[in-house]
Amino acid sequence: MFKNTAVRMIAALVAVGVFSGITLVFVYNYAMPKIQTNVKAETDRAIRNIFPGASRIESTREEDVSRVMDARGGLLGYAFTAEGNGYQGCIKLIAGVDAGLSGMKGMEVIESQETPGLGAEIAGGTFKEQFKGLSIVHPIEYVKNRKPQKPYQIEALTGATISSRAVVNILNRRIREIRGLLKGK
Repeated sequence: MFKNTAVRMIAALVAVGVFSGITLVFVYNYAMPKIQTNVKAETDRAIRNIFPGASRIESTREEDVSRVMDARGGLLGYAFTAEGNGYQGCIKLIAGVDAGLSGMKGMEVIESQETPGLGAEIAGGTFKEQFKGLSIVHPIEYVKNRKPQKPYQIEALTGATISSRAVVNILNRRIREIRGLLKGK
């Protein structure tokens, strides 16, 4: 009697597991194209926020790097994704640099799990505005509790130094990679 009950329980669990697995596969296959469309739209929106005069966004052979062009076909600069760890989890950014790779055009936070009211302020206007026109000839630095003195410095968020430092480190690392990819052409 015990054996028969155990076999039925195992059979029921296997059936539920197989049904759940098949259902997840169908839901995933249904949702993934919509997710990819939304991610592309969000990326394009972020790039157009960084480059207000953008008319065309062209993919390059390099991973996650796009050429941003004006209406006449002139190169405004490059946009790229950058991601890394913050205080609470992954921070994903879209950043733009000028055509000469010497200055930032801006950055947008696409994904962040930072603490609301503190680290989440990296997505806020005041923090993001610091990156517009920032020199990247020298690695970006952050300063605490004072105004930046050099063209490559930003002011860290009060109470969220780890998140500020994470953004700076993510951008510095990715800018170095982008320079290597694009200078090698």
